[in-house]
Amino acid sequence: MFRSIRPRVDAVLIQAVIAGALSFAHLHDLAEAAGQTGWKAWAYPVSVDLLLVAVWRRLRAERSKLAWFWFLVALIASLGANIATAGLLDLNQVPAWLRILVAGWPALAFLGGTLLAHTLTAPAPEPRPAPVAERPEPQPDPEPLPAPEPVPALPEAARPPVPPALVDHARKVATEHRTRTGTDIDTATLRARLGVPEDLAGAIVAQLA
Repeated sequence: MFRSIRPRVDAVLIQAVIAGALSFAHLHDLAEAAGQTGWKAWAYPVSVDLLLVAVWRRLRAERSKLAWFWFLVALIASLGANIATAGLLDLNQVPAWLRILVAGWPALAFLGGTLLAHTLTAPAPEPRPAPVAERPEPQPDPEPLPAPEPVPALPEAARPPVPPALVDHARKVATEHRTRTGTDIDTATLRARLGVPEDLAGAIVAQLA
């Protein structure tokens, strides 16, 4: 397993070293052609590479618009130097606008690096703990409702007076009912047959008993 991975890693590292060295040399040649001689010409490719490193670290933390913008700036600077030194530009007669861009690059790179290093990133929101379900408190059993008190029977003095003729007629009705059904007549039936109020029917039944 390690034997199959090691050649791939070595090939990638070698390719990265070659690409970085060529890009470094192209940036140096362009800066030197734009009038930046001596150590200053060597500082330009270092500045571009450091900006790319700062952008890479910021993109690992968050993929913000600021990081992508400075990534494009550093990529254009590196890629532009590679294209310009490929024979498309006469390095002996560099145009004035390119000299201006090369001269202004240090300030631009410093601004980008400062913004990338010191711009605060929004902290990730902390996950809220799941609410703990509260157990409902046991409720006491409801008290049983009191039984309804029985309605006391009307005393003898509170019963309405019954005319004797009505008592005689009720006795005939009760006798006819007993002959026909074989049972004594109840208050509800007597009340319906006579058409009298309930309390008067109860008084009649009491006298018939």
